[in-house]
Formats: sequence, C-alpha cells, structure tokens
Amino acid sequence: MTSVYVKEQGAMVRKRGERLVVSKKGKIIEEFPITQVEQVVVMGNVQMTTQLMASLVQRGVDVVFLSTYGKYKFRPVGDGSKHVALRRKQLQALSAGRLAMPVAKVIVAGKIHNQRVILQRQARRTANGQKQGDVYLRDRSLFDRSLVGMKQMQPGAAQADTLNALRGYEGKAAAYYFGAIRSLLDREWGFQRREYYPPPDPFNALLSFAYSLLLKDVRAAIELVGLDVYMGFFHEVQAGRPSLALDLMEEWRPLIADALCLELVNRGSIQPQTFVRTSNPRRPVELGEAGVARVLKAYGSRLSSRLYHPLAGPGGETTLGQAIVLQARRMAWLITGREDKYETIRAK
Repeated sequence: MTSVYVKEQGAMVRKRGERLVVSKKGKIIEEFPITQVEQVVVMGNVQMTTQLMASLVQRGVDVVFLSTYGKYKFRPVGDGSKHVALRRKQLQALSAGRLAMPVAKVIVAGKIHNQRVILQRQARRTANGQKQGDVYLRDRSLFDRSLVGMKQMQPGAAQADTLNALRGYEGKAAAYYFGAIRSLLDREWGFQRREYYPPPDPFNALLSFAYSLLLKDVRAAIELVGLDVYMGFFHEVQAGRPSLALDLMEEWRPLIADALCLELVNRGSIQPQTFVRTSNPRRPVELGEAGVARVLKAYGSRLSSRLYHPLAGPGGETTLGQAIVLQARRMAWLITGREDKYETIRAK
C-alpha cells in the first residue's frame, strides 16, 4: 500500500478511471492505482477535485492537508456515527478522571525510556571526542550528565501525585534529552534547546517537520479505531488541541521522529545548508524542497520497518506504521474495559 505525498506547488490531483493522477499545467507528474493508495497527503498550494476526494473518503483512504512546511491543516471528516458508543465511554472516562494519572504515568515512563534508548544507541556508535562510524559526540561530559539527569527523573515521574507534577518531571527529562542531542550535533546546526514557536535553527525545524508527519499518522490511527482525537489524558484538553493524539504520539517521538532526524544528520543526507533562511519571523528557517523530499522518503521507509507487537497476530511482527494503529486500539480497549491498563512500546 502507498502513501502519496503531493508537494508540487500548483499541482492538481484528480481521478481518471481507477487511477489517482497528479498533473501540472496539463502534464502528468505521477499516477497511482487508487486500490493501492492508503493515504494522500496534500502539501501547500495543491488542488484536489471533489470527485477524487469523495472516492477516497468512501474507500476509507486517509486524506490529509498540510502546509508546505508540514503543519497540519485539516482532513475531510468521514462518518463517525458508528463510533458513538466508544466516544461516549471516552468522554465518561475523561470526565470521571479515573484513567488520567495511570495513563499519563505510563506514557511519560515509556517516552523517557525510549529517549534514553535512542541516546544509548548513539553512544555505542561514538568514542570520546572522536568520530566513530557516522556519529560524532562533541561533548561527552554533557551527554553523560544528560543521561544521568533523565534517569533521575524516572522515579519522580512514577511517584508524581498530580498531572502538573508529572508534566514537570517530563519537561525536565526532555530538557536533559535535548541537551544530550546538542552534544551530538556540530555547532553549525545552531541547536541549543528544543524550541518550536517558531523553530529558530535548522535542527529544530527538522524536528518540527518530522513531528508534523508523525502527528498526522497518529491522528489517522485514532480516527480509524473510532476515538476522539481531542479528548486526551496527559495533555490538557483545550479547544482545537488534539490532546489524545499528542498523548499517543509521545512514545513514538524518540523511536520514529527523533531517530529519523539523527539518522539523516549522521549520514549527511540533511545538512544545515539544506535549509532556507527567510525574512518571515513566524518561520525564520524552513526545510528546502530537496530536504522535504529526503525527509519524506526516509520517513516512509522508517514506517515500513518492522518490530514486534503483541497485538500483531501470528508471529507478532508488524510495521511501525501499523503498530501506531495497534497502540490506538490498545487505548480504545482500555477505555471500553477490555484491557485494565495501557502499555507503551518500549525500545530495547
């Protein structure tokens, strides 16, 4: 199955027979059999015919509209009425507050664990002050202190008695984590800490783009199983904030987005000069056209990689992309009482 990213500005996406056709100024750029398409992502100034959109939605194909720099805009809404019973239970669970702390603690514990594993994988590929393989550790002392600091946050998060306290431990662990990532990057990246409103340097911009791609797929998984993306447990519920998607995204940030960004940097596939400096204070740094293409290709490849998941059926092996859906299903089972706890995917 295929995820189709249409990023050619000014392009038109239409249906021709049983094929999805992307064209510009009358010239066909690419085309795909509709039966093999599972997601269409439209980026920026791209038009889609209503005939194609209706056909895709009827077939259950996920259609997502993003800005040219990856920010989520909207997706056509399908018929959610068949999930009303599940969403009622989700609202009841949110209102009662019985799941908030248990779920939030599991999410934070899983995220910190996966962050530390990603860092430890990087450390195994480095030597102090020297390049080993394709990873360079610029500041071993900062890296080691960060790992220790993250480990110290884990018991505090496990014992937190309020969501605000838990968010505090998660935030401190994240500060240590991105400090360790800073020690892995050359100074020309200009990365000091995680900043995203707006990203002030190339690596922050790269992270934000990768997170946008991940968020669209977590949202799609949640909607596929029938949950409401806006009713979460760890992230505060606010108008327009996809709290549940942000909750379920946490365990995947290190394993999919962060690991992807580090791999692109380590291999030299993405470099600081790949990015475009703009005069727009809302987006001072943007990933250039070539960089977008490289990230999309690497992201698709990463979602196709395989791992073990207990819900994956015989053999227990599935793709990362499908594992995101299985984790959303796990959350649905918790809400309906089919499972008594939520478990995150933990890297080894």
